[in-house]
Amino acid sequence: MSNPQPDLSTGFEPSDEPKRRSTHEAKHRKWQIWLLACRLRTLPAAIAPVLVGTSLAWADGNFSLVPALAAAAGALLLQILSNFANDYFDFVKGVDTRERLGPTRVMAAGLLTARELRLGMAAVLALAILDGVYLTIVGGWPILAVGVASIFAALLYTGGPYPFGYHGLGDLFVFIFFGLAAVGGTYYVQAGGLPLGTLVAAAPVGFLITAILVVNNLRDIETDARAGKRTLAVMIGPRNTRRQYLALLILAYSATFLLWLAFSFGPAVLLPLISLPLAARRSFSVFSAKGKELNSVLAATAQLSLQFSLLLSLGILL
Repeated sequence: MSNPQPDLSTGFEPSDEPKRRSTHEAKHRKWQIWLLACRLRTLPAAIAPVLVGTSLAWADGNFSLVPALAAAAGALLLQILSNFANDYFDFVKGVDTRERLGPTRVMAAGLLTARELRLGMAAVLALAILDGVYLTIVGGWPILAVGVASIFAALLYTGGPYPFGYHGLGDLFVFIFFGLAAVGGTYYVQAGGLPLGTLVAAAPVGFLITAILVVNNLRDIETDARAGKRTLAVMIGPRNTRRQYLALLILAYSATFLLWLAFSFGPAVLLPLISLPLAARRSFSVFSAKGKELNSVLAATAQLSLQFSLLLSLGILL
């Protein structure tokens, strides 16, 4: 029997082909795992406030492309950093178990090691800091303060000695950082100021993004309670959590009337009312769905948040 001849076109022995294919597939799968860790479905919630803040800057004649793009990049990086930290600390603290009803968490599923996820957090943090340096040069110390606070909030939501997500403060911090700070910061780096109307326009965005968290915490009430994670949902119970969700949606849509009547934005700012039937369907769903059924409600609420923000942005521009 003759010895196998090397494949001169590739430089590999024929017997090396399965190994090469296996290595390629492993690398491809690793990227898929990192994308899973990023939780791509949560990223529209990071972009929504940037869209609203940029539309406000445009309407006031202060639009600036590069700072707007940098604000969008910063928002995405902070969301991914928060997702990585949440995945890591929830597993370390014993919150993520096999009983979890939500989407796959990469550490709990054994897809990434603790070291890999820590390195991932460090890489995203470094990119966020670089982005923040540019935004600080543009916007000065107010943006530096907001950026530092946002980074700490992303890490301390589930990490640190007093993770505020474990003590009923998650809803408040999401409203502040994904609503007021994100919209206001996006506007500030382009306009150099922050009128009251901008913060009022930021409020409905914050309300709807907070509603996403409310659905998440409603779904996880039982497992969080057993693990000692005292979210606001655990504290007030499922019935009042569903009422909180409804209240947030009502507040979001009511805020558009305030923008029209009190801040002279014009009737076009009422465009988000087009999505009101969808909001009503989400409300009915959150009162009827239980357990894993709430995963679809969570995704639909994220879509509603983005749709509302797009319509609000368009209304502001008009």
